[in-house]
Amino acid sequence: MKRKIDDILLRWKVAEGRMPLLLDGARQVGKTYAVNAFGKNAYDDVVYANFEMDAALAGYFETSLDPARIVAYLEGHFGRVIVPGRTLLFFDEIQTAGRALESLKYFSELAPEHHVVAAGSLLGVAIRQNGASYPVGKIDELRMHPMDFEEFLWAIGEAGLAGIVRTHFQSFDPMPDPLHRRLLELYRTYLVVGGMPGVVAEFVRSHSLLAASEIQERILNDYTADTGKYATPIETVKIRACFRSIPVQLAKENAKFQYKVVQRGGTATIFGSAIDWLEQAGIALKCQRIDSGLLPISSRVDLASFKLYMNDVGLLTKLANMPQSMILSPLPFDNDYLGRLTENMVAQMLARSGRKLYYWTSGTGDGELDFVIQDDIGTVPIEVKKGVHTRSVSLNRFIRDYACITSYRVSQKNFGNDDPIRSIPLYAVHLI
Repeated sequence: MKRKIDDILLRWKVAEGRMPLLLDGARQVGKTYAVNAFGKNAYDDVVYANFEMDAALAGYFETSLDPARIVAYLEGHFGRVIVPGRTLLFFDEIQTAGRALESLKYFSELAPEHHVVAAGSLLGVAIRQNGASYPVGKIDELRMHPMDFEEFLWAIGEAGLAGIVRTHFQSFDPMPDPLHRRLLELYRTYLVVGGMPGVVAEFVRSHSLLAASEIQERILNDYTADTGKYATPIETVKIRACFRSIPVQLAKENAKFQYKVVQRGGTATIFGSAIDWLEQAGIALKCQRIDSGLLPISSRVDLASFKLYMNDVGLLTKLANMPQSMILSPLPFDNDYLGRLTENMVAQMLARSGRKLYYWTSGTGDGELDFVIQDDIGTVPIEVKKGVHTRSVSLNRFIRDYACITSYRVSQKNFGNDDPIRSIPLYAVHLI
């Protein structure tokens, strides 16, 4: 399946001053597949070293971090000649081999002619546990996310529709009604399937939402199992409790994360590190509260107040056990949780675009916006609606108070531009 990271990897290959690339991201987001496909298409050969599958490989890095010796070891291990610039060295599951992670520094300094990509899950967590030295300033870093809605359209054979969405996002001319309805239908399917590549691939293969749901169940079980690999037994209990609480936290009228929902008497002291673990693992997305739209918005953060979303809306749908029929129906349902799924999808698209996540509440508590981002011009408020009703008291107030040049109202309504509010349908959020 085509991924946006494909073009990023090609640009990395030819970049001046290229350094080893470290690709981070949650399990099952497609790191291994993407890099192997890139290597097959852009190089003569790929030497694939998986430190989790082949424990002997890590031993080569224990004796020396000299790139020349490491390359010689790998040539002997795999029985293939490694040619600089023509062979891609791919170190996978590098979080299990701290010395291999350290070696990236020396490949950058002593052997820049070699093209090296390393990938791993739970990198931040593993580094903290095993004390590995992180090669700061000596690597190119990239975080990979689940497939966004545009990639989902590509995967299901709707690349033409994806292109039309881009065209209308640039002009804000309304989409022809039949296409608008078709895209809303596909958007609702995305809420169920989500963007985990294995789930999307199964849906494309079988056209079965049930079969796709079974893959989601497997991924959620893998996430739960991972907590036991890089955490103490006591920490594991806390992490799993916080993870299971995400659907409940979002179901509340006030979706702010509350530790007492995880456990009676829960506090940040007890569960704060568990939240950090989920965020570092790429499983959860933290959206911080701000009470001002003044720049820079990162300086306006209330560190004690945040919402916690899942990294993938399809996984949230599965974890919350939300009825698929309620999501897929074009008929409006008066169900607040559809709104939370919608918010999660928007958070996922913004994170995929490299945006830091913030939401706003007024100091008096009588106004709230789902998301606020910062661009090159200023503060950009985003209001999210699950349906077509788009009354925007808080949005208008925020625009007035902070003189916003650009703002977005996201809903099931068609494209439109009522300057400074740009109305975009939910199927175009990935373009913000």
